This record gives sequence, C-alpha cells and structure tokens, in this order.
Amino acid sequence: MITLKFVRGFLAALLLLAWLPVTAKELPRGKPESVGMSSERLARIAPAMQKYIDAELTPGIITAIVRKGKLVHFEVQGEMDVDAAKAMRPDAIFRIASMTKPIASVALMMLWEEGHFQLRDPVSKFIPAFADVRVSTTADASGTTGALVEPKRPITIRDMLTHTAGLANSYMGNTRAYSEAVAGAQDNAELIANLAKLPLNYHPGEDWQYSIATDVVGHLVEIISGMSLDEFLKEKVFGPLDMPDTHFYMDEDKADRLTAQYTPGEANKITLQDPGSAESRWISGPKTLFRGAGGLASTARDYLRFQQMVLNGGELDGTRLLAPATVSLMLENHTGDLDLWLTGPGIGFGLGYGVVVDRGEAATPLSQGAGYWGGAYCTISWVDPEQDLVAVLMTQVRPYRHINVRQDFQTLTYQAIVGE
Repeated sequence: MITLKFVRGFLAALLLLAWLPVTAKELPRGKPESVGMSSERLARIAPAMQKYIDAELTPGIITAIVRKGKLVHFEVQGEMDVDAAKAMRPDAIFRIASMTKPIASVALMMLWEEGHFQLRDPVSKFIPAFADVRVSTTADASGTTGALVEPKRPITIRDMLTHTAGLANSYMGNTRAYSEAVAGAQDNAELIANLAKLPLNYHPGEDWQYSIATDVVGHLVEIISGMSLDEFLKEKVFGPLDMPDTHFYMDEDKADRLTAQYTPGEANKITLQDPGSAESRWISGPKTLFRGAGGLASTARDYLRFQQMVLNGGELDGTRLLAPATVSLMLENHTGDLDLWLTGPGIGFGLGYGVVVDRGEAATPLSQGAGYWGGAYCTISWVDPEQDLVAVLMTQVRPYRHINVRQDFQTLTYQAIVGE
C-alpha cells in the first residue's frame, strides 16, 4: 500500500535530485570513499536524525557534509511544516540566528584587511559613545547596577569580536536593560546607541560572556563602509559567493520555502511558534534592523558555500574575500584560559567562531583548531582544517537543550572518516 509518508518521501527525493545538478557545479558530489569516508557509516546519520523527528522533538532536518571539496552527504528528512504535512525540501530556508555571527565577523575582517582599523583599536574611535561607558560592580538580572566605576582599559574591537567586551547577555547581568535596549531599536544605530548607555558587567578582557557584542561588530561594518550591514553583505559576501537565499528579511515569493519554527511543548513534543509563511517576521518585518549578532535566514546550500570559503582560506570558486592569514587568525584562540561557560572546557573563542583548543577537555570529535558555532533554533555548522571538512545541520526548534541532535550529528560525521 502506498502511504502518505511514502509519497512525501518520494517527492522529497525528487526535489533533491532536481537540486543536485546545480550544487554539483559549485560543490561537486563525490563518492565518500574517494575522500576517506565510509558510505556505510555515513548511512548511520539518517536513522539517528529520524529518531528525533519520529519522537516529535523536531520537525525536520537537513544534514550536509563536504570533505576535500566534495559533497559526500546531503540528507533531507521530515517536514518543513508539520500541521500542513509539508515535506522538507533541499532548498528550505531556516532561521540561523547566531550563525549570523561568523558572517558579520568575516565582513568586519574584510575591512580590517583594507587597513581601516587595528584589532586593538578602541571601539570609541568609531562609536564615541563607548568612551563614556562604566562598569557595574554588582550588575544582576533584576536591573540593579550598583556602583559604577571606570573600565581599566577601553573596549577594543577585538573584545567585541571575542565576547570579552563586558556586555551582558540573556543568562546573567543586567538582562532587563539589555532586552529593553534591543526591543526599542528601529535600526543598528539606535540599538548601539542604547547599548552604549548601559553599564558593563565586567572590565573589558577580564571575562567571557556570550552577548550581543556582534551587533556592535555589524554596526562597525556600517560605519566604516558607509553601507547598511544588509547592503554590505549582499554586495561583498552573498553576491560574490553565490548565496542568493541568505537574507535578514525575505520577499514574499520565498515564503513557501521558509520552514515553520517550533518550541518544546508538553513532554517536549514540538508546538508551533513561528509560521513558515508571509506572516513570519522574517518576511513581514520592518526591514530596518540588521543585527550582526543574529537575524539571518539561510539554506544549507548557502551556508555550506560560506563555510567552504572559510575552510579554503578565504576563497571559493575564484572569489577571494579574505587572505589565508586572516582566516587563520580568526580561528586562533583569542580568549586564553578564560572560562567559556556556554561551551564548557576545552573550547576557546576566536574572531567570530568558537575554536577547539583541547579535544579531550571538550569531549568532542572535532579536531583541534576546528571553528564552529550554532544558532538558537538548533542549527550548527563547523569548519575543520585538519580534516578538510565542513558540515551543516539545519532544523527549527527553540529552545533545544533537551535534545542532543547537534552533538549526535558531530559524532556520526567523524565516525564515518576512515582514511586520509
């Protein structure tokens, strides 16, 4: 008997076949064995991901792996919209949230290469309001700031890239004021002006707190380039890298490709939070606030291209955005032995990426020197120079810390590497 599930799977397979020839011109497909990976072991990924879908913990998943420049795995599973029984499609568009941060960081480093600033320059050189910032001695989540003192040194651009500037986040510090600063902003200039009025949680460089510092990175791109972050990325990054489906806001003609987004409900089973339709803020939003810390939507295909550029040392298909030395600098650990409480031990932070500094301490299969980051909707991607590998996982559930789908994908990727 032909079931509805079979029909959905068949249609998804047809979509994948239709999409692959286009991809093959960019990131050519290759047999896993030709690049030291096992087809049999890669086949373990789909069943592992399907368990999360069958348990209704996430709606649908796309996983992709490129090794030595060859696309050896691209799997499309589950649904884009559960209520509408809409099968996941290879060109589905996902909210990538904090996976925007590496992109914004690359944009700023492109301007660094042009000689516009040095990493140790004070941010106040470009945003004077940060010259007057103060440090709270007792900042807490209630909004109480306590005594205010002058920072021991100015906030540098490097501090903003590495989350060591002193800004609060959604987990600790004066979170109410930070939330209000974001909520009331109509554009990046207003957001950063609001941000610069708030006390710091700690002296610059003395701690690491994951924060909206990359919003400042994005605004620095705007000030230095004279373009909005949206315009800069379209002209200097997405256009040259052929990433046509990566946007802060989409036109309505792409609404049918935007995945619905879910949140854990009763027994952690997914419940709809944001529709995959023209009503979503990624389509209906005011299109004035382009945040470097998060806000982009993208496809697995587009993000693979961006990450392959990084893995290649700043170049893809004859288009160079950065020099190899700059990419290497971005993937160095810039945070010393500071505690990165969000990632746990064994991980440092570079310029826009978390970086593996001790595989044992991190308990990760990623190689030392690999750079990665994920998004709030359970997406993740990484580049591994030692293994010449890029991987992407896309899904849409927030929050996601009750499931290990990202960690499982990492494990299943590396267990499939069996040779050089």
